Amino acid sequence: MHQAASPWGDLEEVLQRAATKDKTVIMTQINAAWTKPGSLLDLFFESFRMGEGGVARLLEHLVIVTMDPAAYEGCQAVHRHCYFLRTTTGVDYRSEKMFMSKDYLEMMWGRNRFQQTVLELGYNFLFTDVDVMWFRDPFRHISMAADIAISSDVFIGDPYSLRNFPNGGFLFVRSSPTTIDFYRAWQQGRWRFFGKHEQDVFNLIKHEMVAKLGLTIQFLDTTYISGFCQLSKDLNKISTLHANCCVGLGAKMHDLRGVLDVWKNYTAGTPDERRYGKFQWKLPGICIH
Repeated sequence: MHQAASPWGDLEEVLQRAATKDKTVIMTQINAAWTKPGSLLDLFFESFRMGEGGVARLLEHLVIVTMDPAAYEGCQAVHRHCYFLRTTTGVDYRSEKMFMSKDYLEMMWGRNRFQQTVLELGYNFLFTDVDVMWFRDPFRHISMAADIAISSDVFIGDPYSLRNFPNGGFLFVRSSPTTIDFYRAWQQGRWRFFGKHEQDVFNLIKHEMVAKLGLTIQFLDTTYISGFCQLSKDLNKISTLHANCCVGLGAKMHDLRGVLDVWKNYTAGTPDERRYGKFQWKLPGICIH
């Protein structure tokens, strides 16, 4: 008997359609709270449109993973590559989840398991939180030698030092047996270090995994792949800016709107104004400082 096509999109079909020639996709994950008009998804898209160096073209390779039917419908209205991740945990994914709540942890670990599935299907991915503003192509800062390249809450100057503090909200992973084994260990770490979120577990297992698997982890320089935790002041170098170290949708929205205003003025500026650093972020915001 022929199986009816899913109304939510088939994952392999969505990945195949969105992937680059080398089987790389960009992914973000959203729920209904983040897709309302004027919300984070709008700011996310706006940053690509205002970006430089053809960054807007990367939207052709973006898969938006949605957590509830309303988010899926909202995605389909504005984007070509949408996928509804059905879950069986009983969590209502429509609303904003408070940091470190039980539902938040369930959502983060579900995201992690989904990323493993994408690797198992043979696709590399660059995962980006939707509160990351994209101004220039970040792929040029990812080393060809890295199995995993992850953004940093705190970057200490050496991209291969395990003393850097990672942030899983911007994460590139190459599909290979090594990275799939790493993800299996990462998932097991959820139970080894019960109650921790996936970023903390990454930090707890990174030394062990580098030694055991020969994994190469690149921590991305916050000069280029930046965030509110360790803010790049150089608009001539910045590729992406993450509203990390910032809790609450309202606070993120407020500060990212300010960021986009400054970027808009910067892109309209003369070469001399840019060269001499005439443009600075509006400080302080609610979180940005």
